[in-house]
Amino acid sequence: MEEEKIIEENKEEQEKGSEEMDNDNSQEEIKVERKLVIPGETIVSGDDYLPGDYTKKDGDNVVSNRYGLAEVRGRVVKILPISGVYEPRRGNTVIGRVSEINFSGWQIDIGGPWRAFLPLNECPRFINRNNVAEFAGVGDVFNIKVWGVKQGSVDLSLKSRGLGKLEDGRIIKINCHKVPRVIGKEGSMINLIKDKTSTEITVGQNGYVWLKGDIDGTRKAEEAIRLIEKEAASEGLTNKVEEFLG
Repeated sequence: MEEEKIIEENKEEQEKGSEEMDNDNSQEEIKVERKLVIPGETIVSGDDYLPGDYTKKDGDNVVSNRYGLAEVRGRVVKILPISGVYEPRRGNTVIGRVSEINFSGWQIDIGGPWRAFLPLNECPRFINRNNVAEFAGVGDVFNIKVWGVKQGSVDLSLKSRGLGKLEDGRIIKINCHKVPRVIGKEGSMINLIKDKTSTEITVGQNGYVWLKGDIDGTRKAEEAIRLIEKEAASEGLTNKVEEFLG
């Protein structure tokens, strides 16, 4: 029962970002700390801390399971990986390319060893089984959502706002663990790049980035994204990108 209580507290901390209240019930600002850690390294010690993504509890210690940036946000400790392959999670929005077609839907390449499939019933409109290729053919690119993951296979859906086929443009690949830095807080970083380069940009959580615009704009946008990917762990990154974009 104690373990269930800890798990429930952990879930509430991560999903709601709840903060502890002081004695007079005023809300305190959550302190966020980050540091680079390796697997097996103790991040923090004490009963007050709860393990989050890629961490585990070992006695009074919270220990890292991955190489990356350890983030201590309030009571919750988690790892932001900076290396490794993409691991799909329900709710992720990814960019994928149609690799195969059959009567029940489309096989989508989202990178890595995952078998990802978009069934007909997860399209936003009715698709005739005899005309599947009319909706999407091999090579077509989609901004698409992960709605299920099981035993190495991924189920995809287009039934959400903002999803669909990405026409024309081109795709670049970045480290999927650097995607949050490329997007920025509430989309601030990617919007900065869009505005400065006049480029349409869609970033998938699997590390694929779709760019559409004129040659100079897309080139500058890619260079800015590569800069963020390279300098993801450094401070003052927004200022560096602003200076680069001019």
